[in-house]
Amino acid sequence: MANLKEIRNRISSVSSTMQITSAMKMVSAAKLKKAQDAITAMRPYADKLTELLQSLSATLDADSGSKFADQREVNKVLIVAITSNRGLAGAFNSNIIKEVNRLTSETYANQEVSYLAIGKKANDAFKKTNKVIDNKSDIFDDLTFDNVAEIAQTLMDKFVEGEYDKIEIVYNKFKNAATQIVMSEQFLPIVPVEGSNNANLDYIFEPSKAAIVEQLIPKSLKTQLYKSVRDSFASEHGARMTAMHKATDNATELRDQLKLTYNKARQAAITNEILEIVGGAEALNN
Repeated sequence: MANLKEIRNRISSVSSTMQITSAMKMVSAAKLKKAQDAITAMRPYADKLTELLQSLSATLDADSGSKFADQREVNKVLIVAITSNRGLAGAFNSNIIKEVNRLTSETYANQEVSYLAIGKKANDAFKKTNKVIDNKSDIFDDLTFDNVAEIAQTLMDKFVEGEYDKIEIVYNKFKNAATQIVMSEQFLPIVPVEGSNNANLDYIFEPSKAAIVEQLIPKSLKTQLYKSVRDSFASEHGARMTAMHKATDNATELRDQLKLTYNKARQAAITNEILEIVGGAEALNN
């Protein structure tokens, strides 16, 4: 059994760790509320905009299709991996990295795959492959629509210029504080929904339907990427809050066990001292 000083040091160390994890949990809980409100308010708008765009695209003639819907042979693929800049968030980052590796080795095994990292953890995971074209980890320092829109515009330009034949986004979708769903969404090219329910509705379009689609597509793509980053941002704080809550509980349990061990060891030491005193007194009397 460890001596009393060692046990006291362990109790002190565990207590310090518990204070840190508890503080991190409270910080993430405070940030989660704001991030959750932001993605909850944005999601209906983003989904409706995407639905409207797909419905209009489904009714366009092939000759009037957008340059962003150009379906060509897939030789070069760009995967946008959205992670966090920091760890201590459970499996939040590792799930994204696993999904990207799965896409690379299975879905796009015969294609040339490159990565764009949004988040330091993604950059650290894939920079060894020398296939990371850019690292946008600083986006979380000022997470605004305009900053994310610049990244989306870069992706659109690369697709139109033929640098990549397909662009895919991998991120964590926020469900609740304890649940994050790994999503893999095709960013480009746009795939119109076949058999849309709105395809045959009698609308009067002003200006033309094609002109509306051309104006909506850039805005819709920028909103899609912004929603993905916002989803990931909220998921990160949810995952970290949950992970720190579990870590705090584990630290509390370990501290209680160490205190029990310390009390037993201390009681044993006191008992031994009493026995030694009694034995010494009996020896003197004899």
